[in-house]
Amino acid sequence: MTKKEKKSRAKAINPKGFRDYFHPYLKLRDRVLKTISETYELYGFEKLETPAVETLDALGKFLPDVDRPNEGVFAWKDHLNDWLALRYDLTAPLARAFSQHRNNITLPYKRYSYGPVWRNEKPGPDRFRQFYQCDADVVGSISFIADAEMCMMVFDALERLEFDHQDFCTRISNRKLLSGLIENISVDKNKSNIDFEGSIFRAIDKLDRLGEEGVRSLLGKGRKDESGDFTEGVNLTESQIDLILEFLNISGLDADKTLKKIETLTKNSATGSQGLEELKNITEVLLKRGYPESIFRIDPSVVRGLGYYTGTVFETEFVEQSNSFKTIGSISGGGRYDNLVSRFTGQLVPATGVSLGVDRIILNLEKNSNKSREVSLPVVVTIMDRKFIDFYSKIVSEFRQNGIAADLYLGNPKDFGKQIKYADSRNALYAIVAGSEEIERNIVQVKDLRLGKSLSKNIQSNEQWKEQPAQFPVKIQDLIKTIAELIK
Repeated sequence: MTKKEKKSRAKAINPKGFRDYFHPYLKLRDRVLKTISETYELYGFEKLETPAVETLDALGKFLPDVDRPNEGVFAWKDHLNDWLALRYDLTAPLARAFSQHRNNITLPYKRYSYGPVWRNEKPGPDRFRQFYQCDADVVGSISFIADAEMCMMVFDALERLEFDHQDFCTRISNRKLLSGLIENISVDKNKSNIDFEGSIFRAIDKLDRLGEEGVRSLLGKGRKDESGDFTEGVNLTESQIDLILEFLNISGLDADKTLKKIETLTKNSATGSQGLEELKNITEVLLKRGYPESIFRIDPSVVRGLGYYTGTVFETEFVEQSNSFKTIGSISGGGRYDNLVSRFTGQLVPATGVSLGVDRIILNLEKNSNKSREVSLPVVVTIMDRKFIDFYSKIVSEFRQNGIAADLYLGNPKDFGKQIKYADSRNALYAIVAGSEEIERNIVQVKDLRLGKSLSKNIQSNEQWKEQPAQFPVKIQDLIKTIAELIK
């Protein structure tokens, strides 16, 4: 076979926007999911799991910037010529599942779900095409308390993950406010066939990313990005754009002043007035429940990119303080979507929900080591002599039978230094060491790896090393009990 005929090797690379998850990350993710799930259950929610694959029709066309069919989702035709797709969120599958099983569901239905979702979008720094979400939704209730509880669960979950109140802030608004403003500025919706209001919402949703000038361009004639691609604008007049931007910049004042300013701009619209009343109700509930005003604020620029929202909307972000937190956009978002279920039932079924971005929360847990609780393996049993392999294996088995995770070193035992390095690489707490002399005396040596690493910085001689307390003998019959107490 010639060189040209040789088969090229497959490249060991991830597709762009996808990544591998290793054990420490997954253990941390398990803790985050457990904490969020327990918070949801404290509020009376029950778990639901839906398939990763839905029909394309069931998912609907609600992603931001979706100007072509199927854009933003991973979709394909199956052997029956039906269009299927990977879910892009957990809300659209809930609407389908509720509609399909509604005769067996008691209202209001409070459910939570978690799992990966997929977006066929351009990846970027900390922006992936597969990511984890953990959602909670209430279907069948019009109560504003249901909306408020979505925010409250986010506050409680983040606090249980050991974030302080000054670490995050939830921005709250209502889509009806902007709808009312659009009514007031007399926008001619008939001059084009585009989804006029939706286009305005999508433009505003890019405020954080594109800034005020970028949004101004999208509300006007259009915008050309760095790659040269041109996005058609909404073609509002300069005075109309100025009024919308004035509305978006109301945030930053205290709650009362913000609400009064919003009322001034939306008072001639029944839709806007309704949105304002709903916003006041939620704010009042949060304050009466004892949540400090510092962790939430009214911000009319919050509209949410997904097209199914109809009323209250909210987003939570980490607050960057002394570089303690990585600015990564929203870590949670949600709102009311009263029309989504009606796509299947033909009947109006009110609903509200929230989604926590698990990967983005973990990103900041990892950056803050005091909150990440480094994952560790309690025990590694080393091998000093192959002829005692049954002895070492028995010790490992006894650890495991008593609920203590333990690993038996399976590499070449001749180099003891490599065994300790292996234990360090596994973030082990203790290494068990026993040679022929120890076994004859019915003891093992326990090495406290973290203490030893700390003390070794100041040890100058072998005599000092022998005397240091990071290594001590334990009788074999007392080993399990001793390690269990040390771990506590």
